[in-house]
Amino acid sequence: MRYENPTTIENAVDLLARSDGPAYVLAGGTDLLVRMKGDDFDAELVVDIKSIAGMDQIVETAEGFTIGAAVPCAALGEHGALVAAWPGVVEAANLIGSTQVQSRCTISGNLCNASPAADSVPAMVAANARARIVGPGGARMIDVADVPTAPGKTSLARDEIIEAISLPKPDARSGDAYLRFTPRTEMDIAVVGAAVNLTLDDEGIVQTARVVLGAVAPSVVVVDAAAAALVGNKLNDATLKAVEAACTAASNPIDDKRGTVEFRNQVAGVLGRRAAEIAYGRAGGTQ
Repeated sequence: MRYENPTTIENAVDLLARSDGPAYVLAGGTDLLVRMKGDDFDAELVVDIKSIAGMDQIVETAEGFTIGAAVPCAALGEHGALVAAWPGVVEAANLIGSTQVQSRCTISGNLCNASPAADSVPAMVAANARARIVGPGGARMIDVADVPTAPGKTSLARDEIIEAISLPKPDARSGDAYLRFTPRTEMDIAVVGAAVNLTLDDEGIVQTARVVLGAVAPSVVVVDAAAAALVGNKLNDATLKAVEAACTAASNPIDDKRGTVEFRNQVAGVLGRRAAEIAYGRAGGTQ
């Protein structure tokens, strides 16, 4: 196995394109290094992207935030403007692993690992985040929602790399939130996750909404029915019950030792409702 540490994105892409066998990108490495210890791991090449300029930076512009693919999750929580703009995204990122893992793991890596239980992905999808992907043909932007396609699978070609994640500047009177359920309080993966992003008018009526579930299907689930229940309404009991029912109906989980289908469906509804309440409060709404 070869290890390469390129200093430009073009060089990194070229290395992947010219690889004769399985090749992997190393950002934080918290998932990849674990996989490398397995007897069935096979790689001809590992490309470390941390030395590429800009990969470790968070850049704020008038349009939003650009988060380099090698920015550790711990750095997100230390960026005051990002926390103020997208607290739900930061909360989700800061649930990944332990304090030590936080200093290495990245939201781009969490996305490309393509686990159905990834914490940061539902929150990014709810925030309408986009991924800047670079390959031999140049750069392209796609919705984060379109990156994971199945457990462990993404829509990226083998010679493409996520360079950065882009988050838009939130509208006035907007708020987002992410919640998850785990059997343990720390260092566990989500049994169910729920993210909500919404905006309000001056009367506290929801104008736009996006509700996303994680860990209840092969990839994230955008719950349009829950968003429809929010838009045009204040957050009263009837609205919250409709959000809960829509999330439960959209949940399509598996049975395993960590939770039954029935349990996960119920939790999806509860977390969707609670996340909506938190997001509504952060947007300035009162119930």
